[in-house]
Amino acid sequence: MNVINAHQVHQSLTFDALIAALRQQFARPSSIPQRQVYPLAADSHDAFAVLPAWDDDSIGVKAFTYLPDNPAKNPGFQSLYSQILLFDRQTGAPQALVDGTSVTYWRTAAVSALAADYLARKDSSRLLVMGTGNLAPFMALAHASVRPIREIRVWGRNSAKCEQVCRQIQVARPDMTVTISQTLEQDVPWADIISCATGSPEPLFSGALVTPGTHTDFVGNHHKNCRECDTELVINAQVFVDSRLNVFNEAGELLLPVAEGRFALSSVRAELSQLCSGEVGGRQSDDDITLFKSVGSALADLAGARLVYQRLNQTNREPI
Repeated sequence: MNVINAHQVHQSLTFDALIAALRQQFARPSSIPQRQVYPLAADSHDAFAVLPAWDDDSIGVKAFTYLPDNPAKNPGFQSLYSQILLFDRQTGAPQALVDGTSVTYWRTAAVSALAADYLARKDSSRLLVMGTGNLAPFMALAHASVRPIREIRVWGRNSAKCEQVCRQIQVARPDMTVTISQTLEQDVPWADIISCATGSPEPLFSGALVTPGTHTDFVGNHHKNCRECDTELVINAQVFVDSRLNVFNEAGELLLPVAEGRFALSSVRAELSQLCSGEVGGRQSDDDITLFKSVGSALADLAGARLVYQRLNQTNREPI
């Protein structure tokens, strides 16, 4: 069994290849039980989670720990640790243990970009990235791989982190203009695509600021009582999700408007597999506001880990 570290994951993946693999994966028959998230303490967001999935070729299960206060309490440690165990479907033999944290960055951003490929206007060129964590540069670069993004603005509460994210994006894509967002009142209406990956428990901006034709994307929240967007945006948008099973169980972005009596889960137009298979169409009009809510799918973990495993095996088999 191969043990694959984060460096190998980063060296193996590109967004073009991963998005193509995800598009194929979500369109094919597969089994995805509801992911299990176990709270570790009543007075914190500490959690342990298990995400299984399988198809005719592979079985994958990701396990991760999430301790958001870890870096402050235990310097040198991360808030999230994750591993993906990959098995051969035909024999049941273990194939690889893959660093799940790095795969999660890639697949989370790639899933959002895959959704945007169905939901964002074809001419979208202005991207607002909200959040300055490790995921932020991945989100920017993934969206720029499916749409002709020319300008990116990065919003966050810490200016030093904003500058760091801008530098990371600019190094990877020197052809784009990357700047720090000054005011959301100006930048939310400006954006063609708004991608949010924050730990905010409350809406980041007023839905009234979002202009017709904008695509919005929310990946940061996994809690029933928290949300990155407000009810107004949800009820004014065409809503899509990565997985009904998981989003309907976890995401306050939809569950809170339901509790208010202002939104029904039956109004969600489709999940990602329906878009990829062609069962449901994506954007219907250039004036639609679209919203994609993702909490993470084990199917994306399976596709990402398998792509890394396959690419490393191909590399190792090449003659020296």
